[in-house]
Amino acid sequence: MVRRIRQSGIFCSSIAFMILSSFAVGAAAQVGVQVTPDEASRRVDITIDGKPFTSYIWPDTLKKPVLYPILDSDGVIITRGWPLAPRPGERTDHPHHDGLWFNYSNVNGFDFWNNSTAISATRAPRMGTIVFGKIVSAQSGANRGELVTRSTWITGVGGRIIAETSRYVFARQGSARSIDLIVTLHALDQVVFHDDKDGLLGLRVARWLESPEEKGGTFTDSNGVATQVTAAASIPGVAPPTGEYLTSEGVKGEAAWGTRARWCALTGHDGDHADTIAIFDHPGNPNYPTYWHARGYGLFAVNPLGQHMFDASQPPLNFTLEKGRSVTFRYRIVIYPRPVTAGELNKEADAFAAEAK
Repeated sequence: MVRRIRQSGIFCSSIAFMILSSFAVGAAAQVGVQVTPDEASRRVDITIDGKPFTSYIWPDTLKKPVLYPILDSDGVIITRGWPLAPRPGERTDHPHHDGLWFNYSNVNGFDFWNNSTAISATRAPRMGTIVFGKIVSAQSGANRGELVTRSTWITGVGGRIIAETSRYVFARQGSARSIDLIVTLHALDQVVFHDDKDGLLGLRVARWLESPEEKGGTFTDSNGVATQVTAAASIPGVAPPTGEYLTSEGVKGEAAWGTRARWCALTGHDGDHADTIAIFDHPGNPNYPTYWHARGYGLFAVNPLGQHMFDASQPPLNFTLEKGRSVTFRYRIVIYPRPVTAGELNKEADAFAAEAK
């Protein structure tokens, strides 16, 4: 396990070193799904039978809490290392793509999605930050563990506009591992999620899970700021990626971007190892089934709030919460250490839909 992580280059980062060092302490004695807070180090570590799964972290270098890194049951890292822990051959675009996160690019005119330490001082007043508040609870168990946290969405001019409560459920399903994320947003003022493409749940995957179809190009955020992305085949000395998207509607590859479906899966091969990462929408979520902001360069995102941005024939959604009102979003992320059929994914989607109405 540790050997494989070292080979990936993850020890380049002090953050990653602290995370993985904490995993190693007492790992042999841990059984089941362990959720272990370490608030002094600004993290909560999650292991399954002593093996690393992920960590919930909120370092000063990030503008929102994230899950990072994420590993499958074979010990293979499925998240990009850069910028927290750069690995050879990785892309260095979009510095705000860290692990798994939840935020949005245009809330009352403030951009929470694209914020990072790379933002210039002139842009900072238009950005937003999600500030960790506290750990409400952390529970371990034989097959699942839970973490509940509270955070606040704060605008670039200091306005507190959303109180967020997030519940993470970490579980094993045979050889698969899953994360349920249930996020409740409570409006501290009137809040408008203006129709935009950058949101809502985001995952930045490892190089080998990117699409070989990726042609590169210029991608522009909600503020008109452009980011250049290179084509898949133009990184010297690095094996080409093998990832392919598939949606519940049968849409494959980069054609999945901007389409609606109740689930989307990404399958790729790292040498002789294969993984499928599947994200499931829930019928109780606003604007179900969601649009998929699934990019070939490695961004795998769920965005139910960018309706007109993805389909010009539809009116802008501009999802609004009046002051004092709340909304809850539920998502399930499953990491299978193998290819998975559409039939298996439909069965999982049905089970997820039945769990909460």
